[in-house]
Amino acid sequence: MRRISTRALWLLLAVITATVAAASIILTPWFDLDPCYLCIFQRLLFMVLALLAILTASGIAQLTTFAGLLFIVVSASGASVAAYQSWLQWQPADTVSCVGGQPNLLEQLIEWLGEKVPALFLASGFCEDRGLVIFGLSLANLAGLVFSGALALALWAWWQSKTRHLV
Repeated sequence: MRRISTRALWLLLAVITATVAAASIILTPWFDLDPCYLCIFQRLLFMVLALLAILTASGIAQLTTFAGLLFIVVSASGASVAAYQSWLQWQPADTVSCVGGQPNLLEQLIEWLGEKVPALFLASGFCEDRGLVIFGLSLANLAGLVFSGALALALWAWWQSKTRHLV
């Protein structure tokens, strides 16, 4: 049986994450969605993951290992953010909110990006609002699945690249 190359896996991850980022950008005005700062942060993470996957697929030795490991860390972070937002959405209405006192660093980053490029990064909604639901899953739930799948595939690709060097 022929093994799929790790370069092909990284390119597949680049296509998947870029597609999810593009879909989030397209769906926002199409369905008149109000993304929250966690939604926008996840969009940003998908953009970063697409770039990291391309860098990992580049084959430049010094860059490949660093970008691949960074991809693993960022995808795990994205899964955590999506899980937190999903938890907020599963709570009874009006019991939790992402709106608090002083904005944290993440909120400040998204606010700054929203001022610079509002078409991509303007946060106007609340994290606990489910918004668009597809097959019973919110976009945060779906993002969590994609982040988790990307993490699993990246770990497998990284492991494959390390075991091929040992053989």
